[in-house]
Amino acid sequence: MAVETRVLDDDCVPISGWARTSPTLARVRRPRGSAEVAAALRAGDPRGALARGLGRAYGDAAQNAGGTVLDMTGLTRILAFDAAAGLVVCEAGVSLHRLMTALLPRGFFLPVTPATRYVTAGGAVATDVHGGNHPGAGSFARHVVALDLLTPDGEVRTAVPGTPLFDATTGGLGLTGIVLTVTLRLLRVETSLLSVDTERVRDLDELMARLAGPPPRRDADGAPPPYEIARIDPLARGAAMGRSVLVRARHAPYEALPRRHRARRAPLAFRPVRLPAPPPYVPGGPLGRTVLGLAGEFRHRAGPRRSTGRLRPLSAVLHPFDALPHGNRLYGPEGFVPYRCAVPYGQEEALCRIVRRIAARRFPALPAVLTRFGEAGPGWLSYPLPGWSLGLDLPTGLPGLAAFLDALDEEVLGAGGRVQLAADSRVRPDAVAAMFPRLADFRALRAALDPGAVLRSDLSRRLAL
Repeated sequence: MAVETRVLDDDCVPISGWARTSPTLARVRRPRGSAEVAAALRAGDPRGALARGLGRAYGDAAQNAGGTVLDMTGLTRILAFDAAAGLVVCEAGVSLHRLMTALLPRGFFLPVTPATRYVTAGGAVATDVHGGNHPGAGSFARHVVALDLLTPDGEVRTAVPGTPLFDATTGGLGLTGIVLTVTLRLLRVETSLLSVDTERVRDLDELMARLAGPPPRRDADGAPPPYEIARIDPLARGAAMGRSVLVRARHAPYEALPRRHRARRAPLAFRPVRLPAPPPYVPGGPLGRTVLGLAGEFRHRAGPRRSTGRLRPLSAVLHPFDALPHGNRLYGPEGFVPYRCAVPYGQEEALCRIVRRIAARRFPALPAVLTRFGEAGPGWLSYPLPGWSLGLDLPTGLPGLAAFLDALDEEVLGAGGRVQLAADSRVRPDAVAAMFPRLADFRALRAALDPGAVLRSDLSRRLAL
């Protein structure tokens, strides 16, 4: 959990999102079991209570200024594992990293994983996380079989797919109840390696054409590669706008390992990848643009024009955010503003306009990420919709940043798209109502479950959720 331990008064500590913006003070409680979670809710803090995992929500979704925040990382038991059915039951505070460490040696992997494995199972449900395999796998909720949920009335309910409570909770940002346990369907794998295809792409049009068309290589059964991620140079303009490195990857079967490959002796060993500590921060202004521009040029040219079938550890491809310790400090003490937006298929011109606006402003920023989404999941406030997803981080304090992001919101709204609430700290409430057509249903169910507003967050107050 990203909370400093220095106490400022009797029982409050500073707390912020991963982007390090808008820090607040809250009373942090650390329950060690479901009974202590229920007791904390019964205590009735006037500012409400909220569950929090490892603090990887970028904005204010896991903050509760002046209220109670329940650090769920004490609930870390893996309660049951059924290899025959491919199911695991765990407490909400178990991290995806721990699940991978426990399950990979048994030949199982998570069906969906975000760009960091340091997310709790409860947090993955509350934000309905997605990965680069969304077109085929969907988001996290699609693989959840059941949830044990402590609702604000103190009752523990089991939420299952196809019910309003499940649909409101998956992606519901912890506002319908506190997840206690998660039953998850797993993916069978033969190795802890991915077979990776990489290619340089010269501009945005070519990139979208390659992503929209069939992949260049298919498995023996004809299935496309399950993971597709493109990293775009946000500073490239003109004919090079949208130039990128496109990565496609699939789980490597044991028979694909070369005869003398070291992984043949331990094909399911988990091999996390970490890089040295990052530089203190990315400088702003012209210096930052120069540094990142040179880095982007080097990154684009250093990679192969095309490579096929390279074997790489899972974490090296799927968890880029974990390669740099304290990577959220790259933009300096003021943090950064994440922008995550999705637009439907058929709105490619809107996506091009958004990328063009970003390139024209020449903001110092690390590579943007473009992925495709498949069918939307059941969550009423879940982010994915069938279409394109673009994400990048921008330093806080850039001149005109707020107005610029509002203009991007208008582009997204005009295209029938949405922003990711779990990454947000600044979108307008009226925009959210237009982006999420089930918002009225969510508010109604929440009002029925929690008439006393026991569960609250800074985001719920800001957006009137």
